[in-house]
Amino acid sequence: MNVDPQDLFCKDLQTTPKTEYGKILVTGASGYIGGRLLPELVARGYKVRAMIRGDASVYKKRWPEVEIVEGDALDRNSLEKPLENVYAAYYLIHSLYLGHKRFQDTDIQAAKNFRDVADEKQIKRIIYLGGLGDFKAIHSAHLKNRIEVANELGAGKTPVTFLRAAIIIGSGSASYEIIRYLVLRLPLIIIPRWATNWCQPIAIRDAIKYLVGVLEVPETTNKSFDIGGPDILTYEDMLKIFAAILNKKVLFIHIPISYIRLFSYTASLFTPVPAQITRCLIEGLKDEVICCDHNKINKYINFEPLTYKTAVVKALTREEQDKIHTRWSDAYPPAYKLAIKLHEIESGPTYKSEYTIISKKTSRSLFNSFCLVGGKTGWFNANWMWRTRGLIDRLFLGVGTVRGRKTYSNLEVNDVIDFWRVEDIKKDSRLLLRAEMKMPGKAWLEFTISKKEPGNQLTITAHYSTFSLLGKLYWYFFLPFHHFIFADLIEQIEKRATISNSSK
Repeated sequence: MNVDPQDLFCKDLQTTPKTEYGKILVTGASGYIGGRLLPELVARGYKVRAMIRGDASVYKKRWPEVEIVEGDALDRNSLEKPLENVYAAYYLIHSLYLGHKRFQDTDIQAAKNFRDVADEKQIKRIIYLGGLGDFKAIHSAHLKNRIEVANELGAGKTPVTFLRAAIIIGSGSASYEIIRYLVLRLPLIIIPRWATNWCQPIAIRDAIKYLVGVLEVPETTNKSFDIGGPDILTYEDMLKIFAAILNKKVLFIHIPISYIRLFSYTASLFTPVPAQITRCLIEGLKDEVICCDHNKINKYINFEPLTYKTAVVKALTREEQDKIHTRWSDAYPPAYKLAIKLHEIESGPTYKSEYTIISKKTSRSLFNSFCLVGGKTGWFNANWMWRTRGLIDRLFLGVGTVRGRKTYSNLEVNDVIDFWRVEDIKKDSRLLLRAEMKMPGKAWLEFTISKKEPGNQLTITAHYSTFSLLGKLYWYFFLPFHHFIFADLIEQIEKRATISNSSK
């Protein structure tokens, strides 16, 4: 795995690996938590199977030590293979990304399917990470749903270990990025009533330690544990601490209004996290989520969790070092794994716009240059146009350009670049991006390098496929802008090639 041993969270965990258990299944493996858990289990000597919904071949390259299987918890039959000959399964599946209205029923059905097949396959344990909160007292549909999922999983024969956490703080987590970008981008932050509720955040590395630890301590089987850091803070406190760490002056104003739908939509315009996710997370702020009995888990897995401030500093350090291994955007939007690929269009895309340039620079240099587009680097030219298109997309609840990118030092298939996703990448020759913004058609942006005397030919191709009148009008409306954007972009890529090559 492409993870430095020094970056592993569990290297100082005192529990003993139980590799004799047999195969361990991790569901939601392509998500934020699952992607962090996999390398920890592998490093501790476990035989690991990862269940993903998309193309297994992509993840086989990323995780060569892991057995990759395709499966969808909403398709009961597809769970047969993932749960075959498994000792324990981590259940890290949720449908939060489907939005406020759809995720609840979807999550319950997925949990029922998984429970039933797990019972049939006679696996020994299910380990589930859910949310804190008293079911009878909480108001948040998201938190109630987490508890309902735990109840569904626990209604079968397979013992369930239920870990209950509040906000998880770590580089790449949705909650962390909402807090970070609100502080970074707003000189004034409005504090509604629910922002003064108490919360007990936990660092991502500590959440992973508990997930691994309960597997290695058999006595935690069929038990529920609250997990959290040492600090009990209000959401306002968390924003203020973050601002102090960044040495940023922010004015906080309290107001009596608490219209969550408006706040979540507004927050999504200033952060990379879309409104669908932001609303579900902010709804959880209506309830106080603190550990009722944190000492309970300390009897089995005893270590000193990080403070909120330390967790934030470590997350910021990871970003500075460009070592963000997983991010919330890895699994959003939820249908991206099933999206049609460019090579799957039988007759080819409906429209194509192509720009080329001959360069004497090396293919490595050109490749490294165009692999730096997007995010903080921008698109080398006409950034205001890219941002405007992204803002329009975000206003209509799309992903927008503020989503940025996870890392600048490395690109892999399924990585996000603003409102694009990497569909294919071939070293020193090709980068294919698939559009995920809202539009009346499907679009791709392709960068290719081929041999052409007296050097290399760099080509940028915009592909667009549509069958509707609106889709065709959309293409012809934006076509005049293509020359301005792509003709200059290709020149900037070639111009910066030697710079990007020397920085690698």
